[in-house]
Amino acid sequence: MSSKVGSPESIPYPFIRIRQDKRLYFLAKRLLDVVLAAVFLFVSAPVLAFIALCIRLDSPGPVIFRQKRVGKDGRIFTCYKFRSMYNSSPDPRERAFMKAFIHGQISGSAHKAGSTFKGHQRGRVTRVGRILRRTSLDELPQLINVLRGDMSIVGPRPHIVSEVDEYASWHRRRLTAQPGITGWAQVNGRSCLTFDQLVRYDIEYIERQSLAFDLAILLKTVTVVITGDGTE
Repeated sequence: MSSKVGSPESIPYPFIRIRQDKRLYFLAKRLLDVVLAAVFLFVSAPVLAFIALCIRLDSPGPVIFRQKRVGKDGRIFTCYKFRSMYNSSPDPRERAFMKAFIHGQISGSAHKAGSTFKGHQRGRVTRVGRILRRTSLDELPQLINVLRGDMSIVGPRPHIVSEVDEYASWHRRRLTAQPGITGWAQVNGRSCLTFDQLVRYDIEYIERQSLAFDLAILLKTVTVVITGDGTE
């Protein structure tokens, strides 16, 4: 007797194996995320407290900066960072720069092309904030987002709503993955890439997802942070 369409018996074995492998990968990835985030938060607690104190002493305002970001499948969540600016209110010039960047209207290196805007932005960054940004330590509070399930340690970086609204249709494929603190684009010269190149790196990561690839990105992230390669 022939199997019904869609029944387990009618689905090719390799397809079932791929689905099972992916399910196991995502379970293992989530477990690794929780363990690494919890351990790192515990071990780095004195460092986090010291950073918080420095921010308090350096400038008035909250220690933690909260911002709405777009996560997997378009879900909005609150993303946490150490505050690195005097005034964290939205800047119309930043939005205009990002819109032009996303639409490919800025030629060459995003970092060099945005030098005028970035020069203005640097005036808003605190003394402690410059150090935090250069070392990427401002991203550490996102470990809380990882524990909450909003983010993963490795994945495409989450963008704000106004930036996602400017996406081309193919850009939205990056929203099919859990956003991360670090990603494949971030360890491949993030500030020297066009937006399309950034998205292509994100899509490549989505297509190649595996624990081995995640660990390789984590190791490369350590090198990038130490050398400052690709930072803004």
